[in-house]
Amino acid sequence: MGVDWQTFWPRIVEATGQTILMVAVTLVIGSIFGIILGLLLFITRKGNILENAFLFQIINFLINIIRPIPFIIFLVAISPLTREVIGTTIGTWAAIFPMSIAAAFSIARVVENNFISIDPGVIEAAKAMGASPLQIIFTILIPEALGPLVLGLTFITISLIDFSAMAGTVGGGGLGHVAMTYGYQRFDTSVMIVTVVILIVLVQLAQWVGNTLSRKILRR
Repeated sequence: MGVDWQTFWPRIVEATGQTILMVAVTLVIGSIFGIILGLLLFITRKGNILENAFLFQIINFLINIIRPIPFIIFLVAISPLTREVIGTTIGTWAAIFPMSIAAAFSIARVVENNFISIDPGVIEAAKAMGASPLQIIFTILIPEALGPLVLGLTFITISLIDFSAMAGTVGGGGLGHVAMTYGYQRFDTSVMIVTVVILIVLVQLAQWVGNTLSRKILRR
């Protein structure tokens, strides 16, 4: 039996709002911690401005451990920690917690890669002119890497839409939950098509915003 679309649309709108909330909050939290981790990873590398082999190895090890884990497995594996921190493993905020952790470590590697692409000669010249590590970070590293970094965050945002759909299959809410509950389990193709189309629109919108922002930054 198909759904009554006249009464079901509010459920779709609510689920779309939950998906956008999950992605937006996760992107903010993940970006804050990811940029800090990526910056620490870069500046503590051998020969860099604040070389620290111990700190570098710890951060590098954590990123290499967490990033390869498929998100659906990571989501379930840290559910005891999610319950301790959030108080439940069901719902939008319970999905945001593991999404933020996974996003932070992915963003950290993206940030590190963008910093590595900066010409080392520019950093050496700044050091030779007496610039402090903080001055190098805020006047050279971040401005030089900002455009590519926005593109990297766009890529992460699209991954987060994917994560939110997976979180929905285990009670995280959002469009993934609607697609699984009403589309897959009740064999309603129309629900599945509508949720897929909305997810595609969200991905296209995220890509357009990211491309526009990066173009403006790179042309400055």
